[in-house]
Amino acid sequence: MSAPITQDVLTIPRKLPETGRTNIVGLTRGQLREALIAAGTAEKQAKMRVGQIWQWIYHWGLRDFAQMTNLAKDYRALLAERFEISLPEIVSRQVSADGTRKYLLRIAGGHEVEAVYIPEEGRGTLCVSSQVGCTLTCSFCHTGTQKLVRNLTPGEIVGQVMLARDDLGEWPVPGAPRDETRLISNVVLMGMGEPLYNFDNVRDAMKVVMDNEGLSLSRRRITLSTSGVVPEIARTAEEIGCLLAVSFHATTDEVRNTLVPINRRWNIQALLDALREYPRLSNSERITFEYVMLDGVNDSDEDARRLVRLIRGIPAKINLIPFNEWPGAPYKRSSWDRIQAFADIVHKAGYASPIRTPRGEDIMAACGQLKSATERGRKNRAQIAAEAAG
Repeated sequence: MSAPITQDVLTIPRKLPETGRTNIVGLTRGQLREALIAAGTAEKQAKMRVGQIWQWIYHWGLRDFAQMTNLAKDYRALLAERFEISLPEIVSRQVSADGTRKYLLRIAGGHEVEAVYIPEEGRGTLCVSSQVGCTLTCSFCHTGTQKLVRNLTPGEIVGQVMLARDDLGEWPVPGAPRDETRLISNVVLMGMGEPLYNFDNVRDAMKVVMDNEGLSLSRRRITLSTSGVVPEIARTAEEIGCLLAVSFHATTDEVRNTLVPINRRWNIQALLDALREYPRLSNSERITFEYVMLDGVNDSDEDARRLVRLIRGIPAKINLIPFNEWPGAPYKRSSWDRIQAFADIVHKAGYASPIRTPRGEDIMAACGQLKSATERGRKNRAQIAAEAAG
């Protein structure tokens, strides 16, 4: 069965708060303005009110309307009655020996997703999820073994950034000297899910994250990773304009069909044609090709030479990812010598070919290892029941 262009997801109903209040987190400026007017804000004042509320929530990290001191008391009471500032809930937080932090987050309806913070020299990257589970059954990816439950809302995507800032203590303190160091300097949409199958929500969330009066991350600090939903690639350039990464992982359609089954819908040629247009469309920098190194599957010298030929003419860098093994994984990581030989061929052809250092492996936080605990728990109980019956 071929994958749809825009996914038809049967959304499991979210339990809305009993209060019926609207969550402000994740609303774009335009949506917030409309919501405030609908709640009784005078149209002439709406733009100013949006700016004030926006700064309190996204610049100062405030969660309580009562503390928004530049708003009149009765207006604060109105906001508290009609709106809320609601984020996902942190179920657990694990810290790896290398400083990587993995968050298990519970969202409306009781579903769970994972986000990961990776501190590095001179930068800090937050890897966020866009779906609960994933529709793509990429055979090397632990998340891909979990069925898709639903798309995340813009508030649930933005909420991951806000919760990580909470945990890192990164909100500015009123009256304190301005601190320009950013603990979260980059956001990558590389967690659970295929972002381009949740396009509208991801776009709106990134508008909030990129707004320069709030979280204020520039579009060059945001990277969206796709497995190759070709029709949405041009839209990403036009409507988000962030950097693009592609889960490439193979140099022939035969191998990619197995590793990244969406390739059966949009093959390597169709994907590369769309990517050739992308840097021009978004005035973007290089496209990152992500390539997981699987022993004896896609790691030969011939694969490396073929990869270089395929991407010729595309401004690109190749991220080589040593396979992060997980329980029951059908593949093994390529040897270090093999990865190095592959990298040398790509490098000599003129492309940057960094080998990604696996991070957070001890807490299953590395690339391709994310999977919600509820799903793991269900699977474990089912396995236990099956073994007991056997």
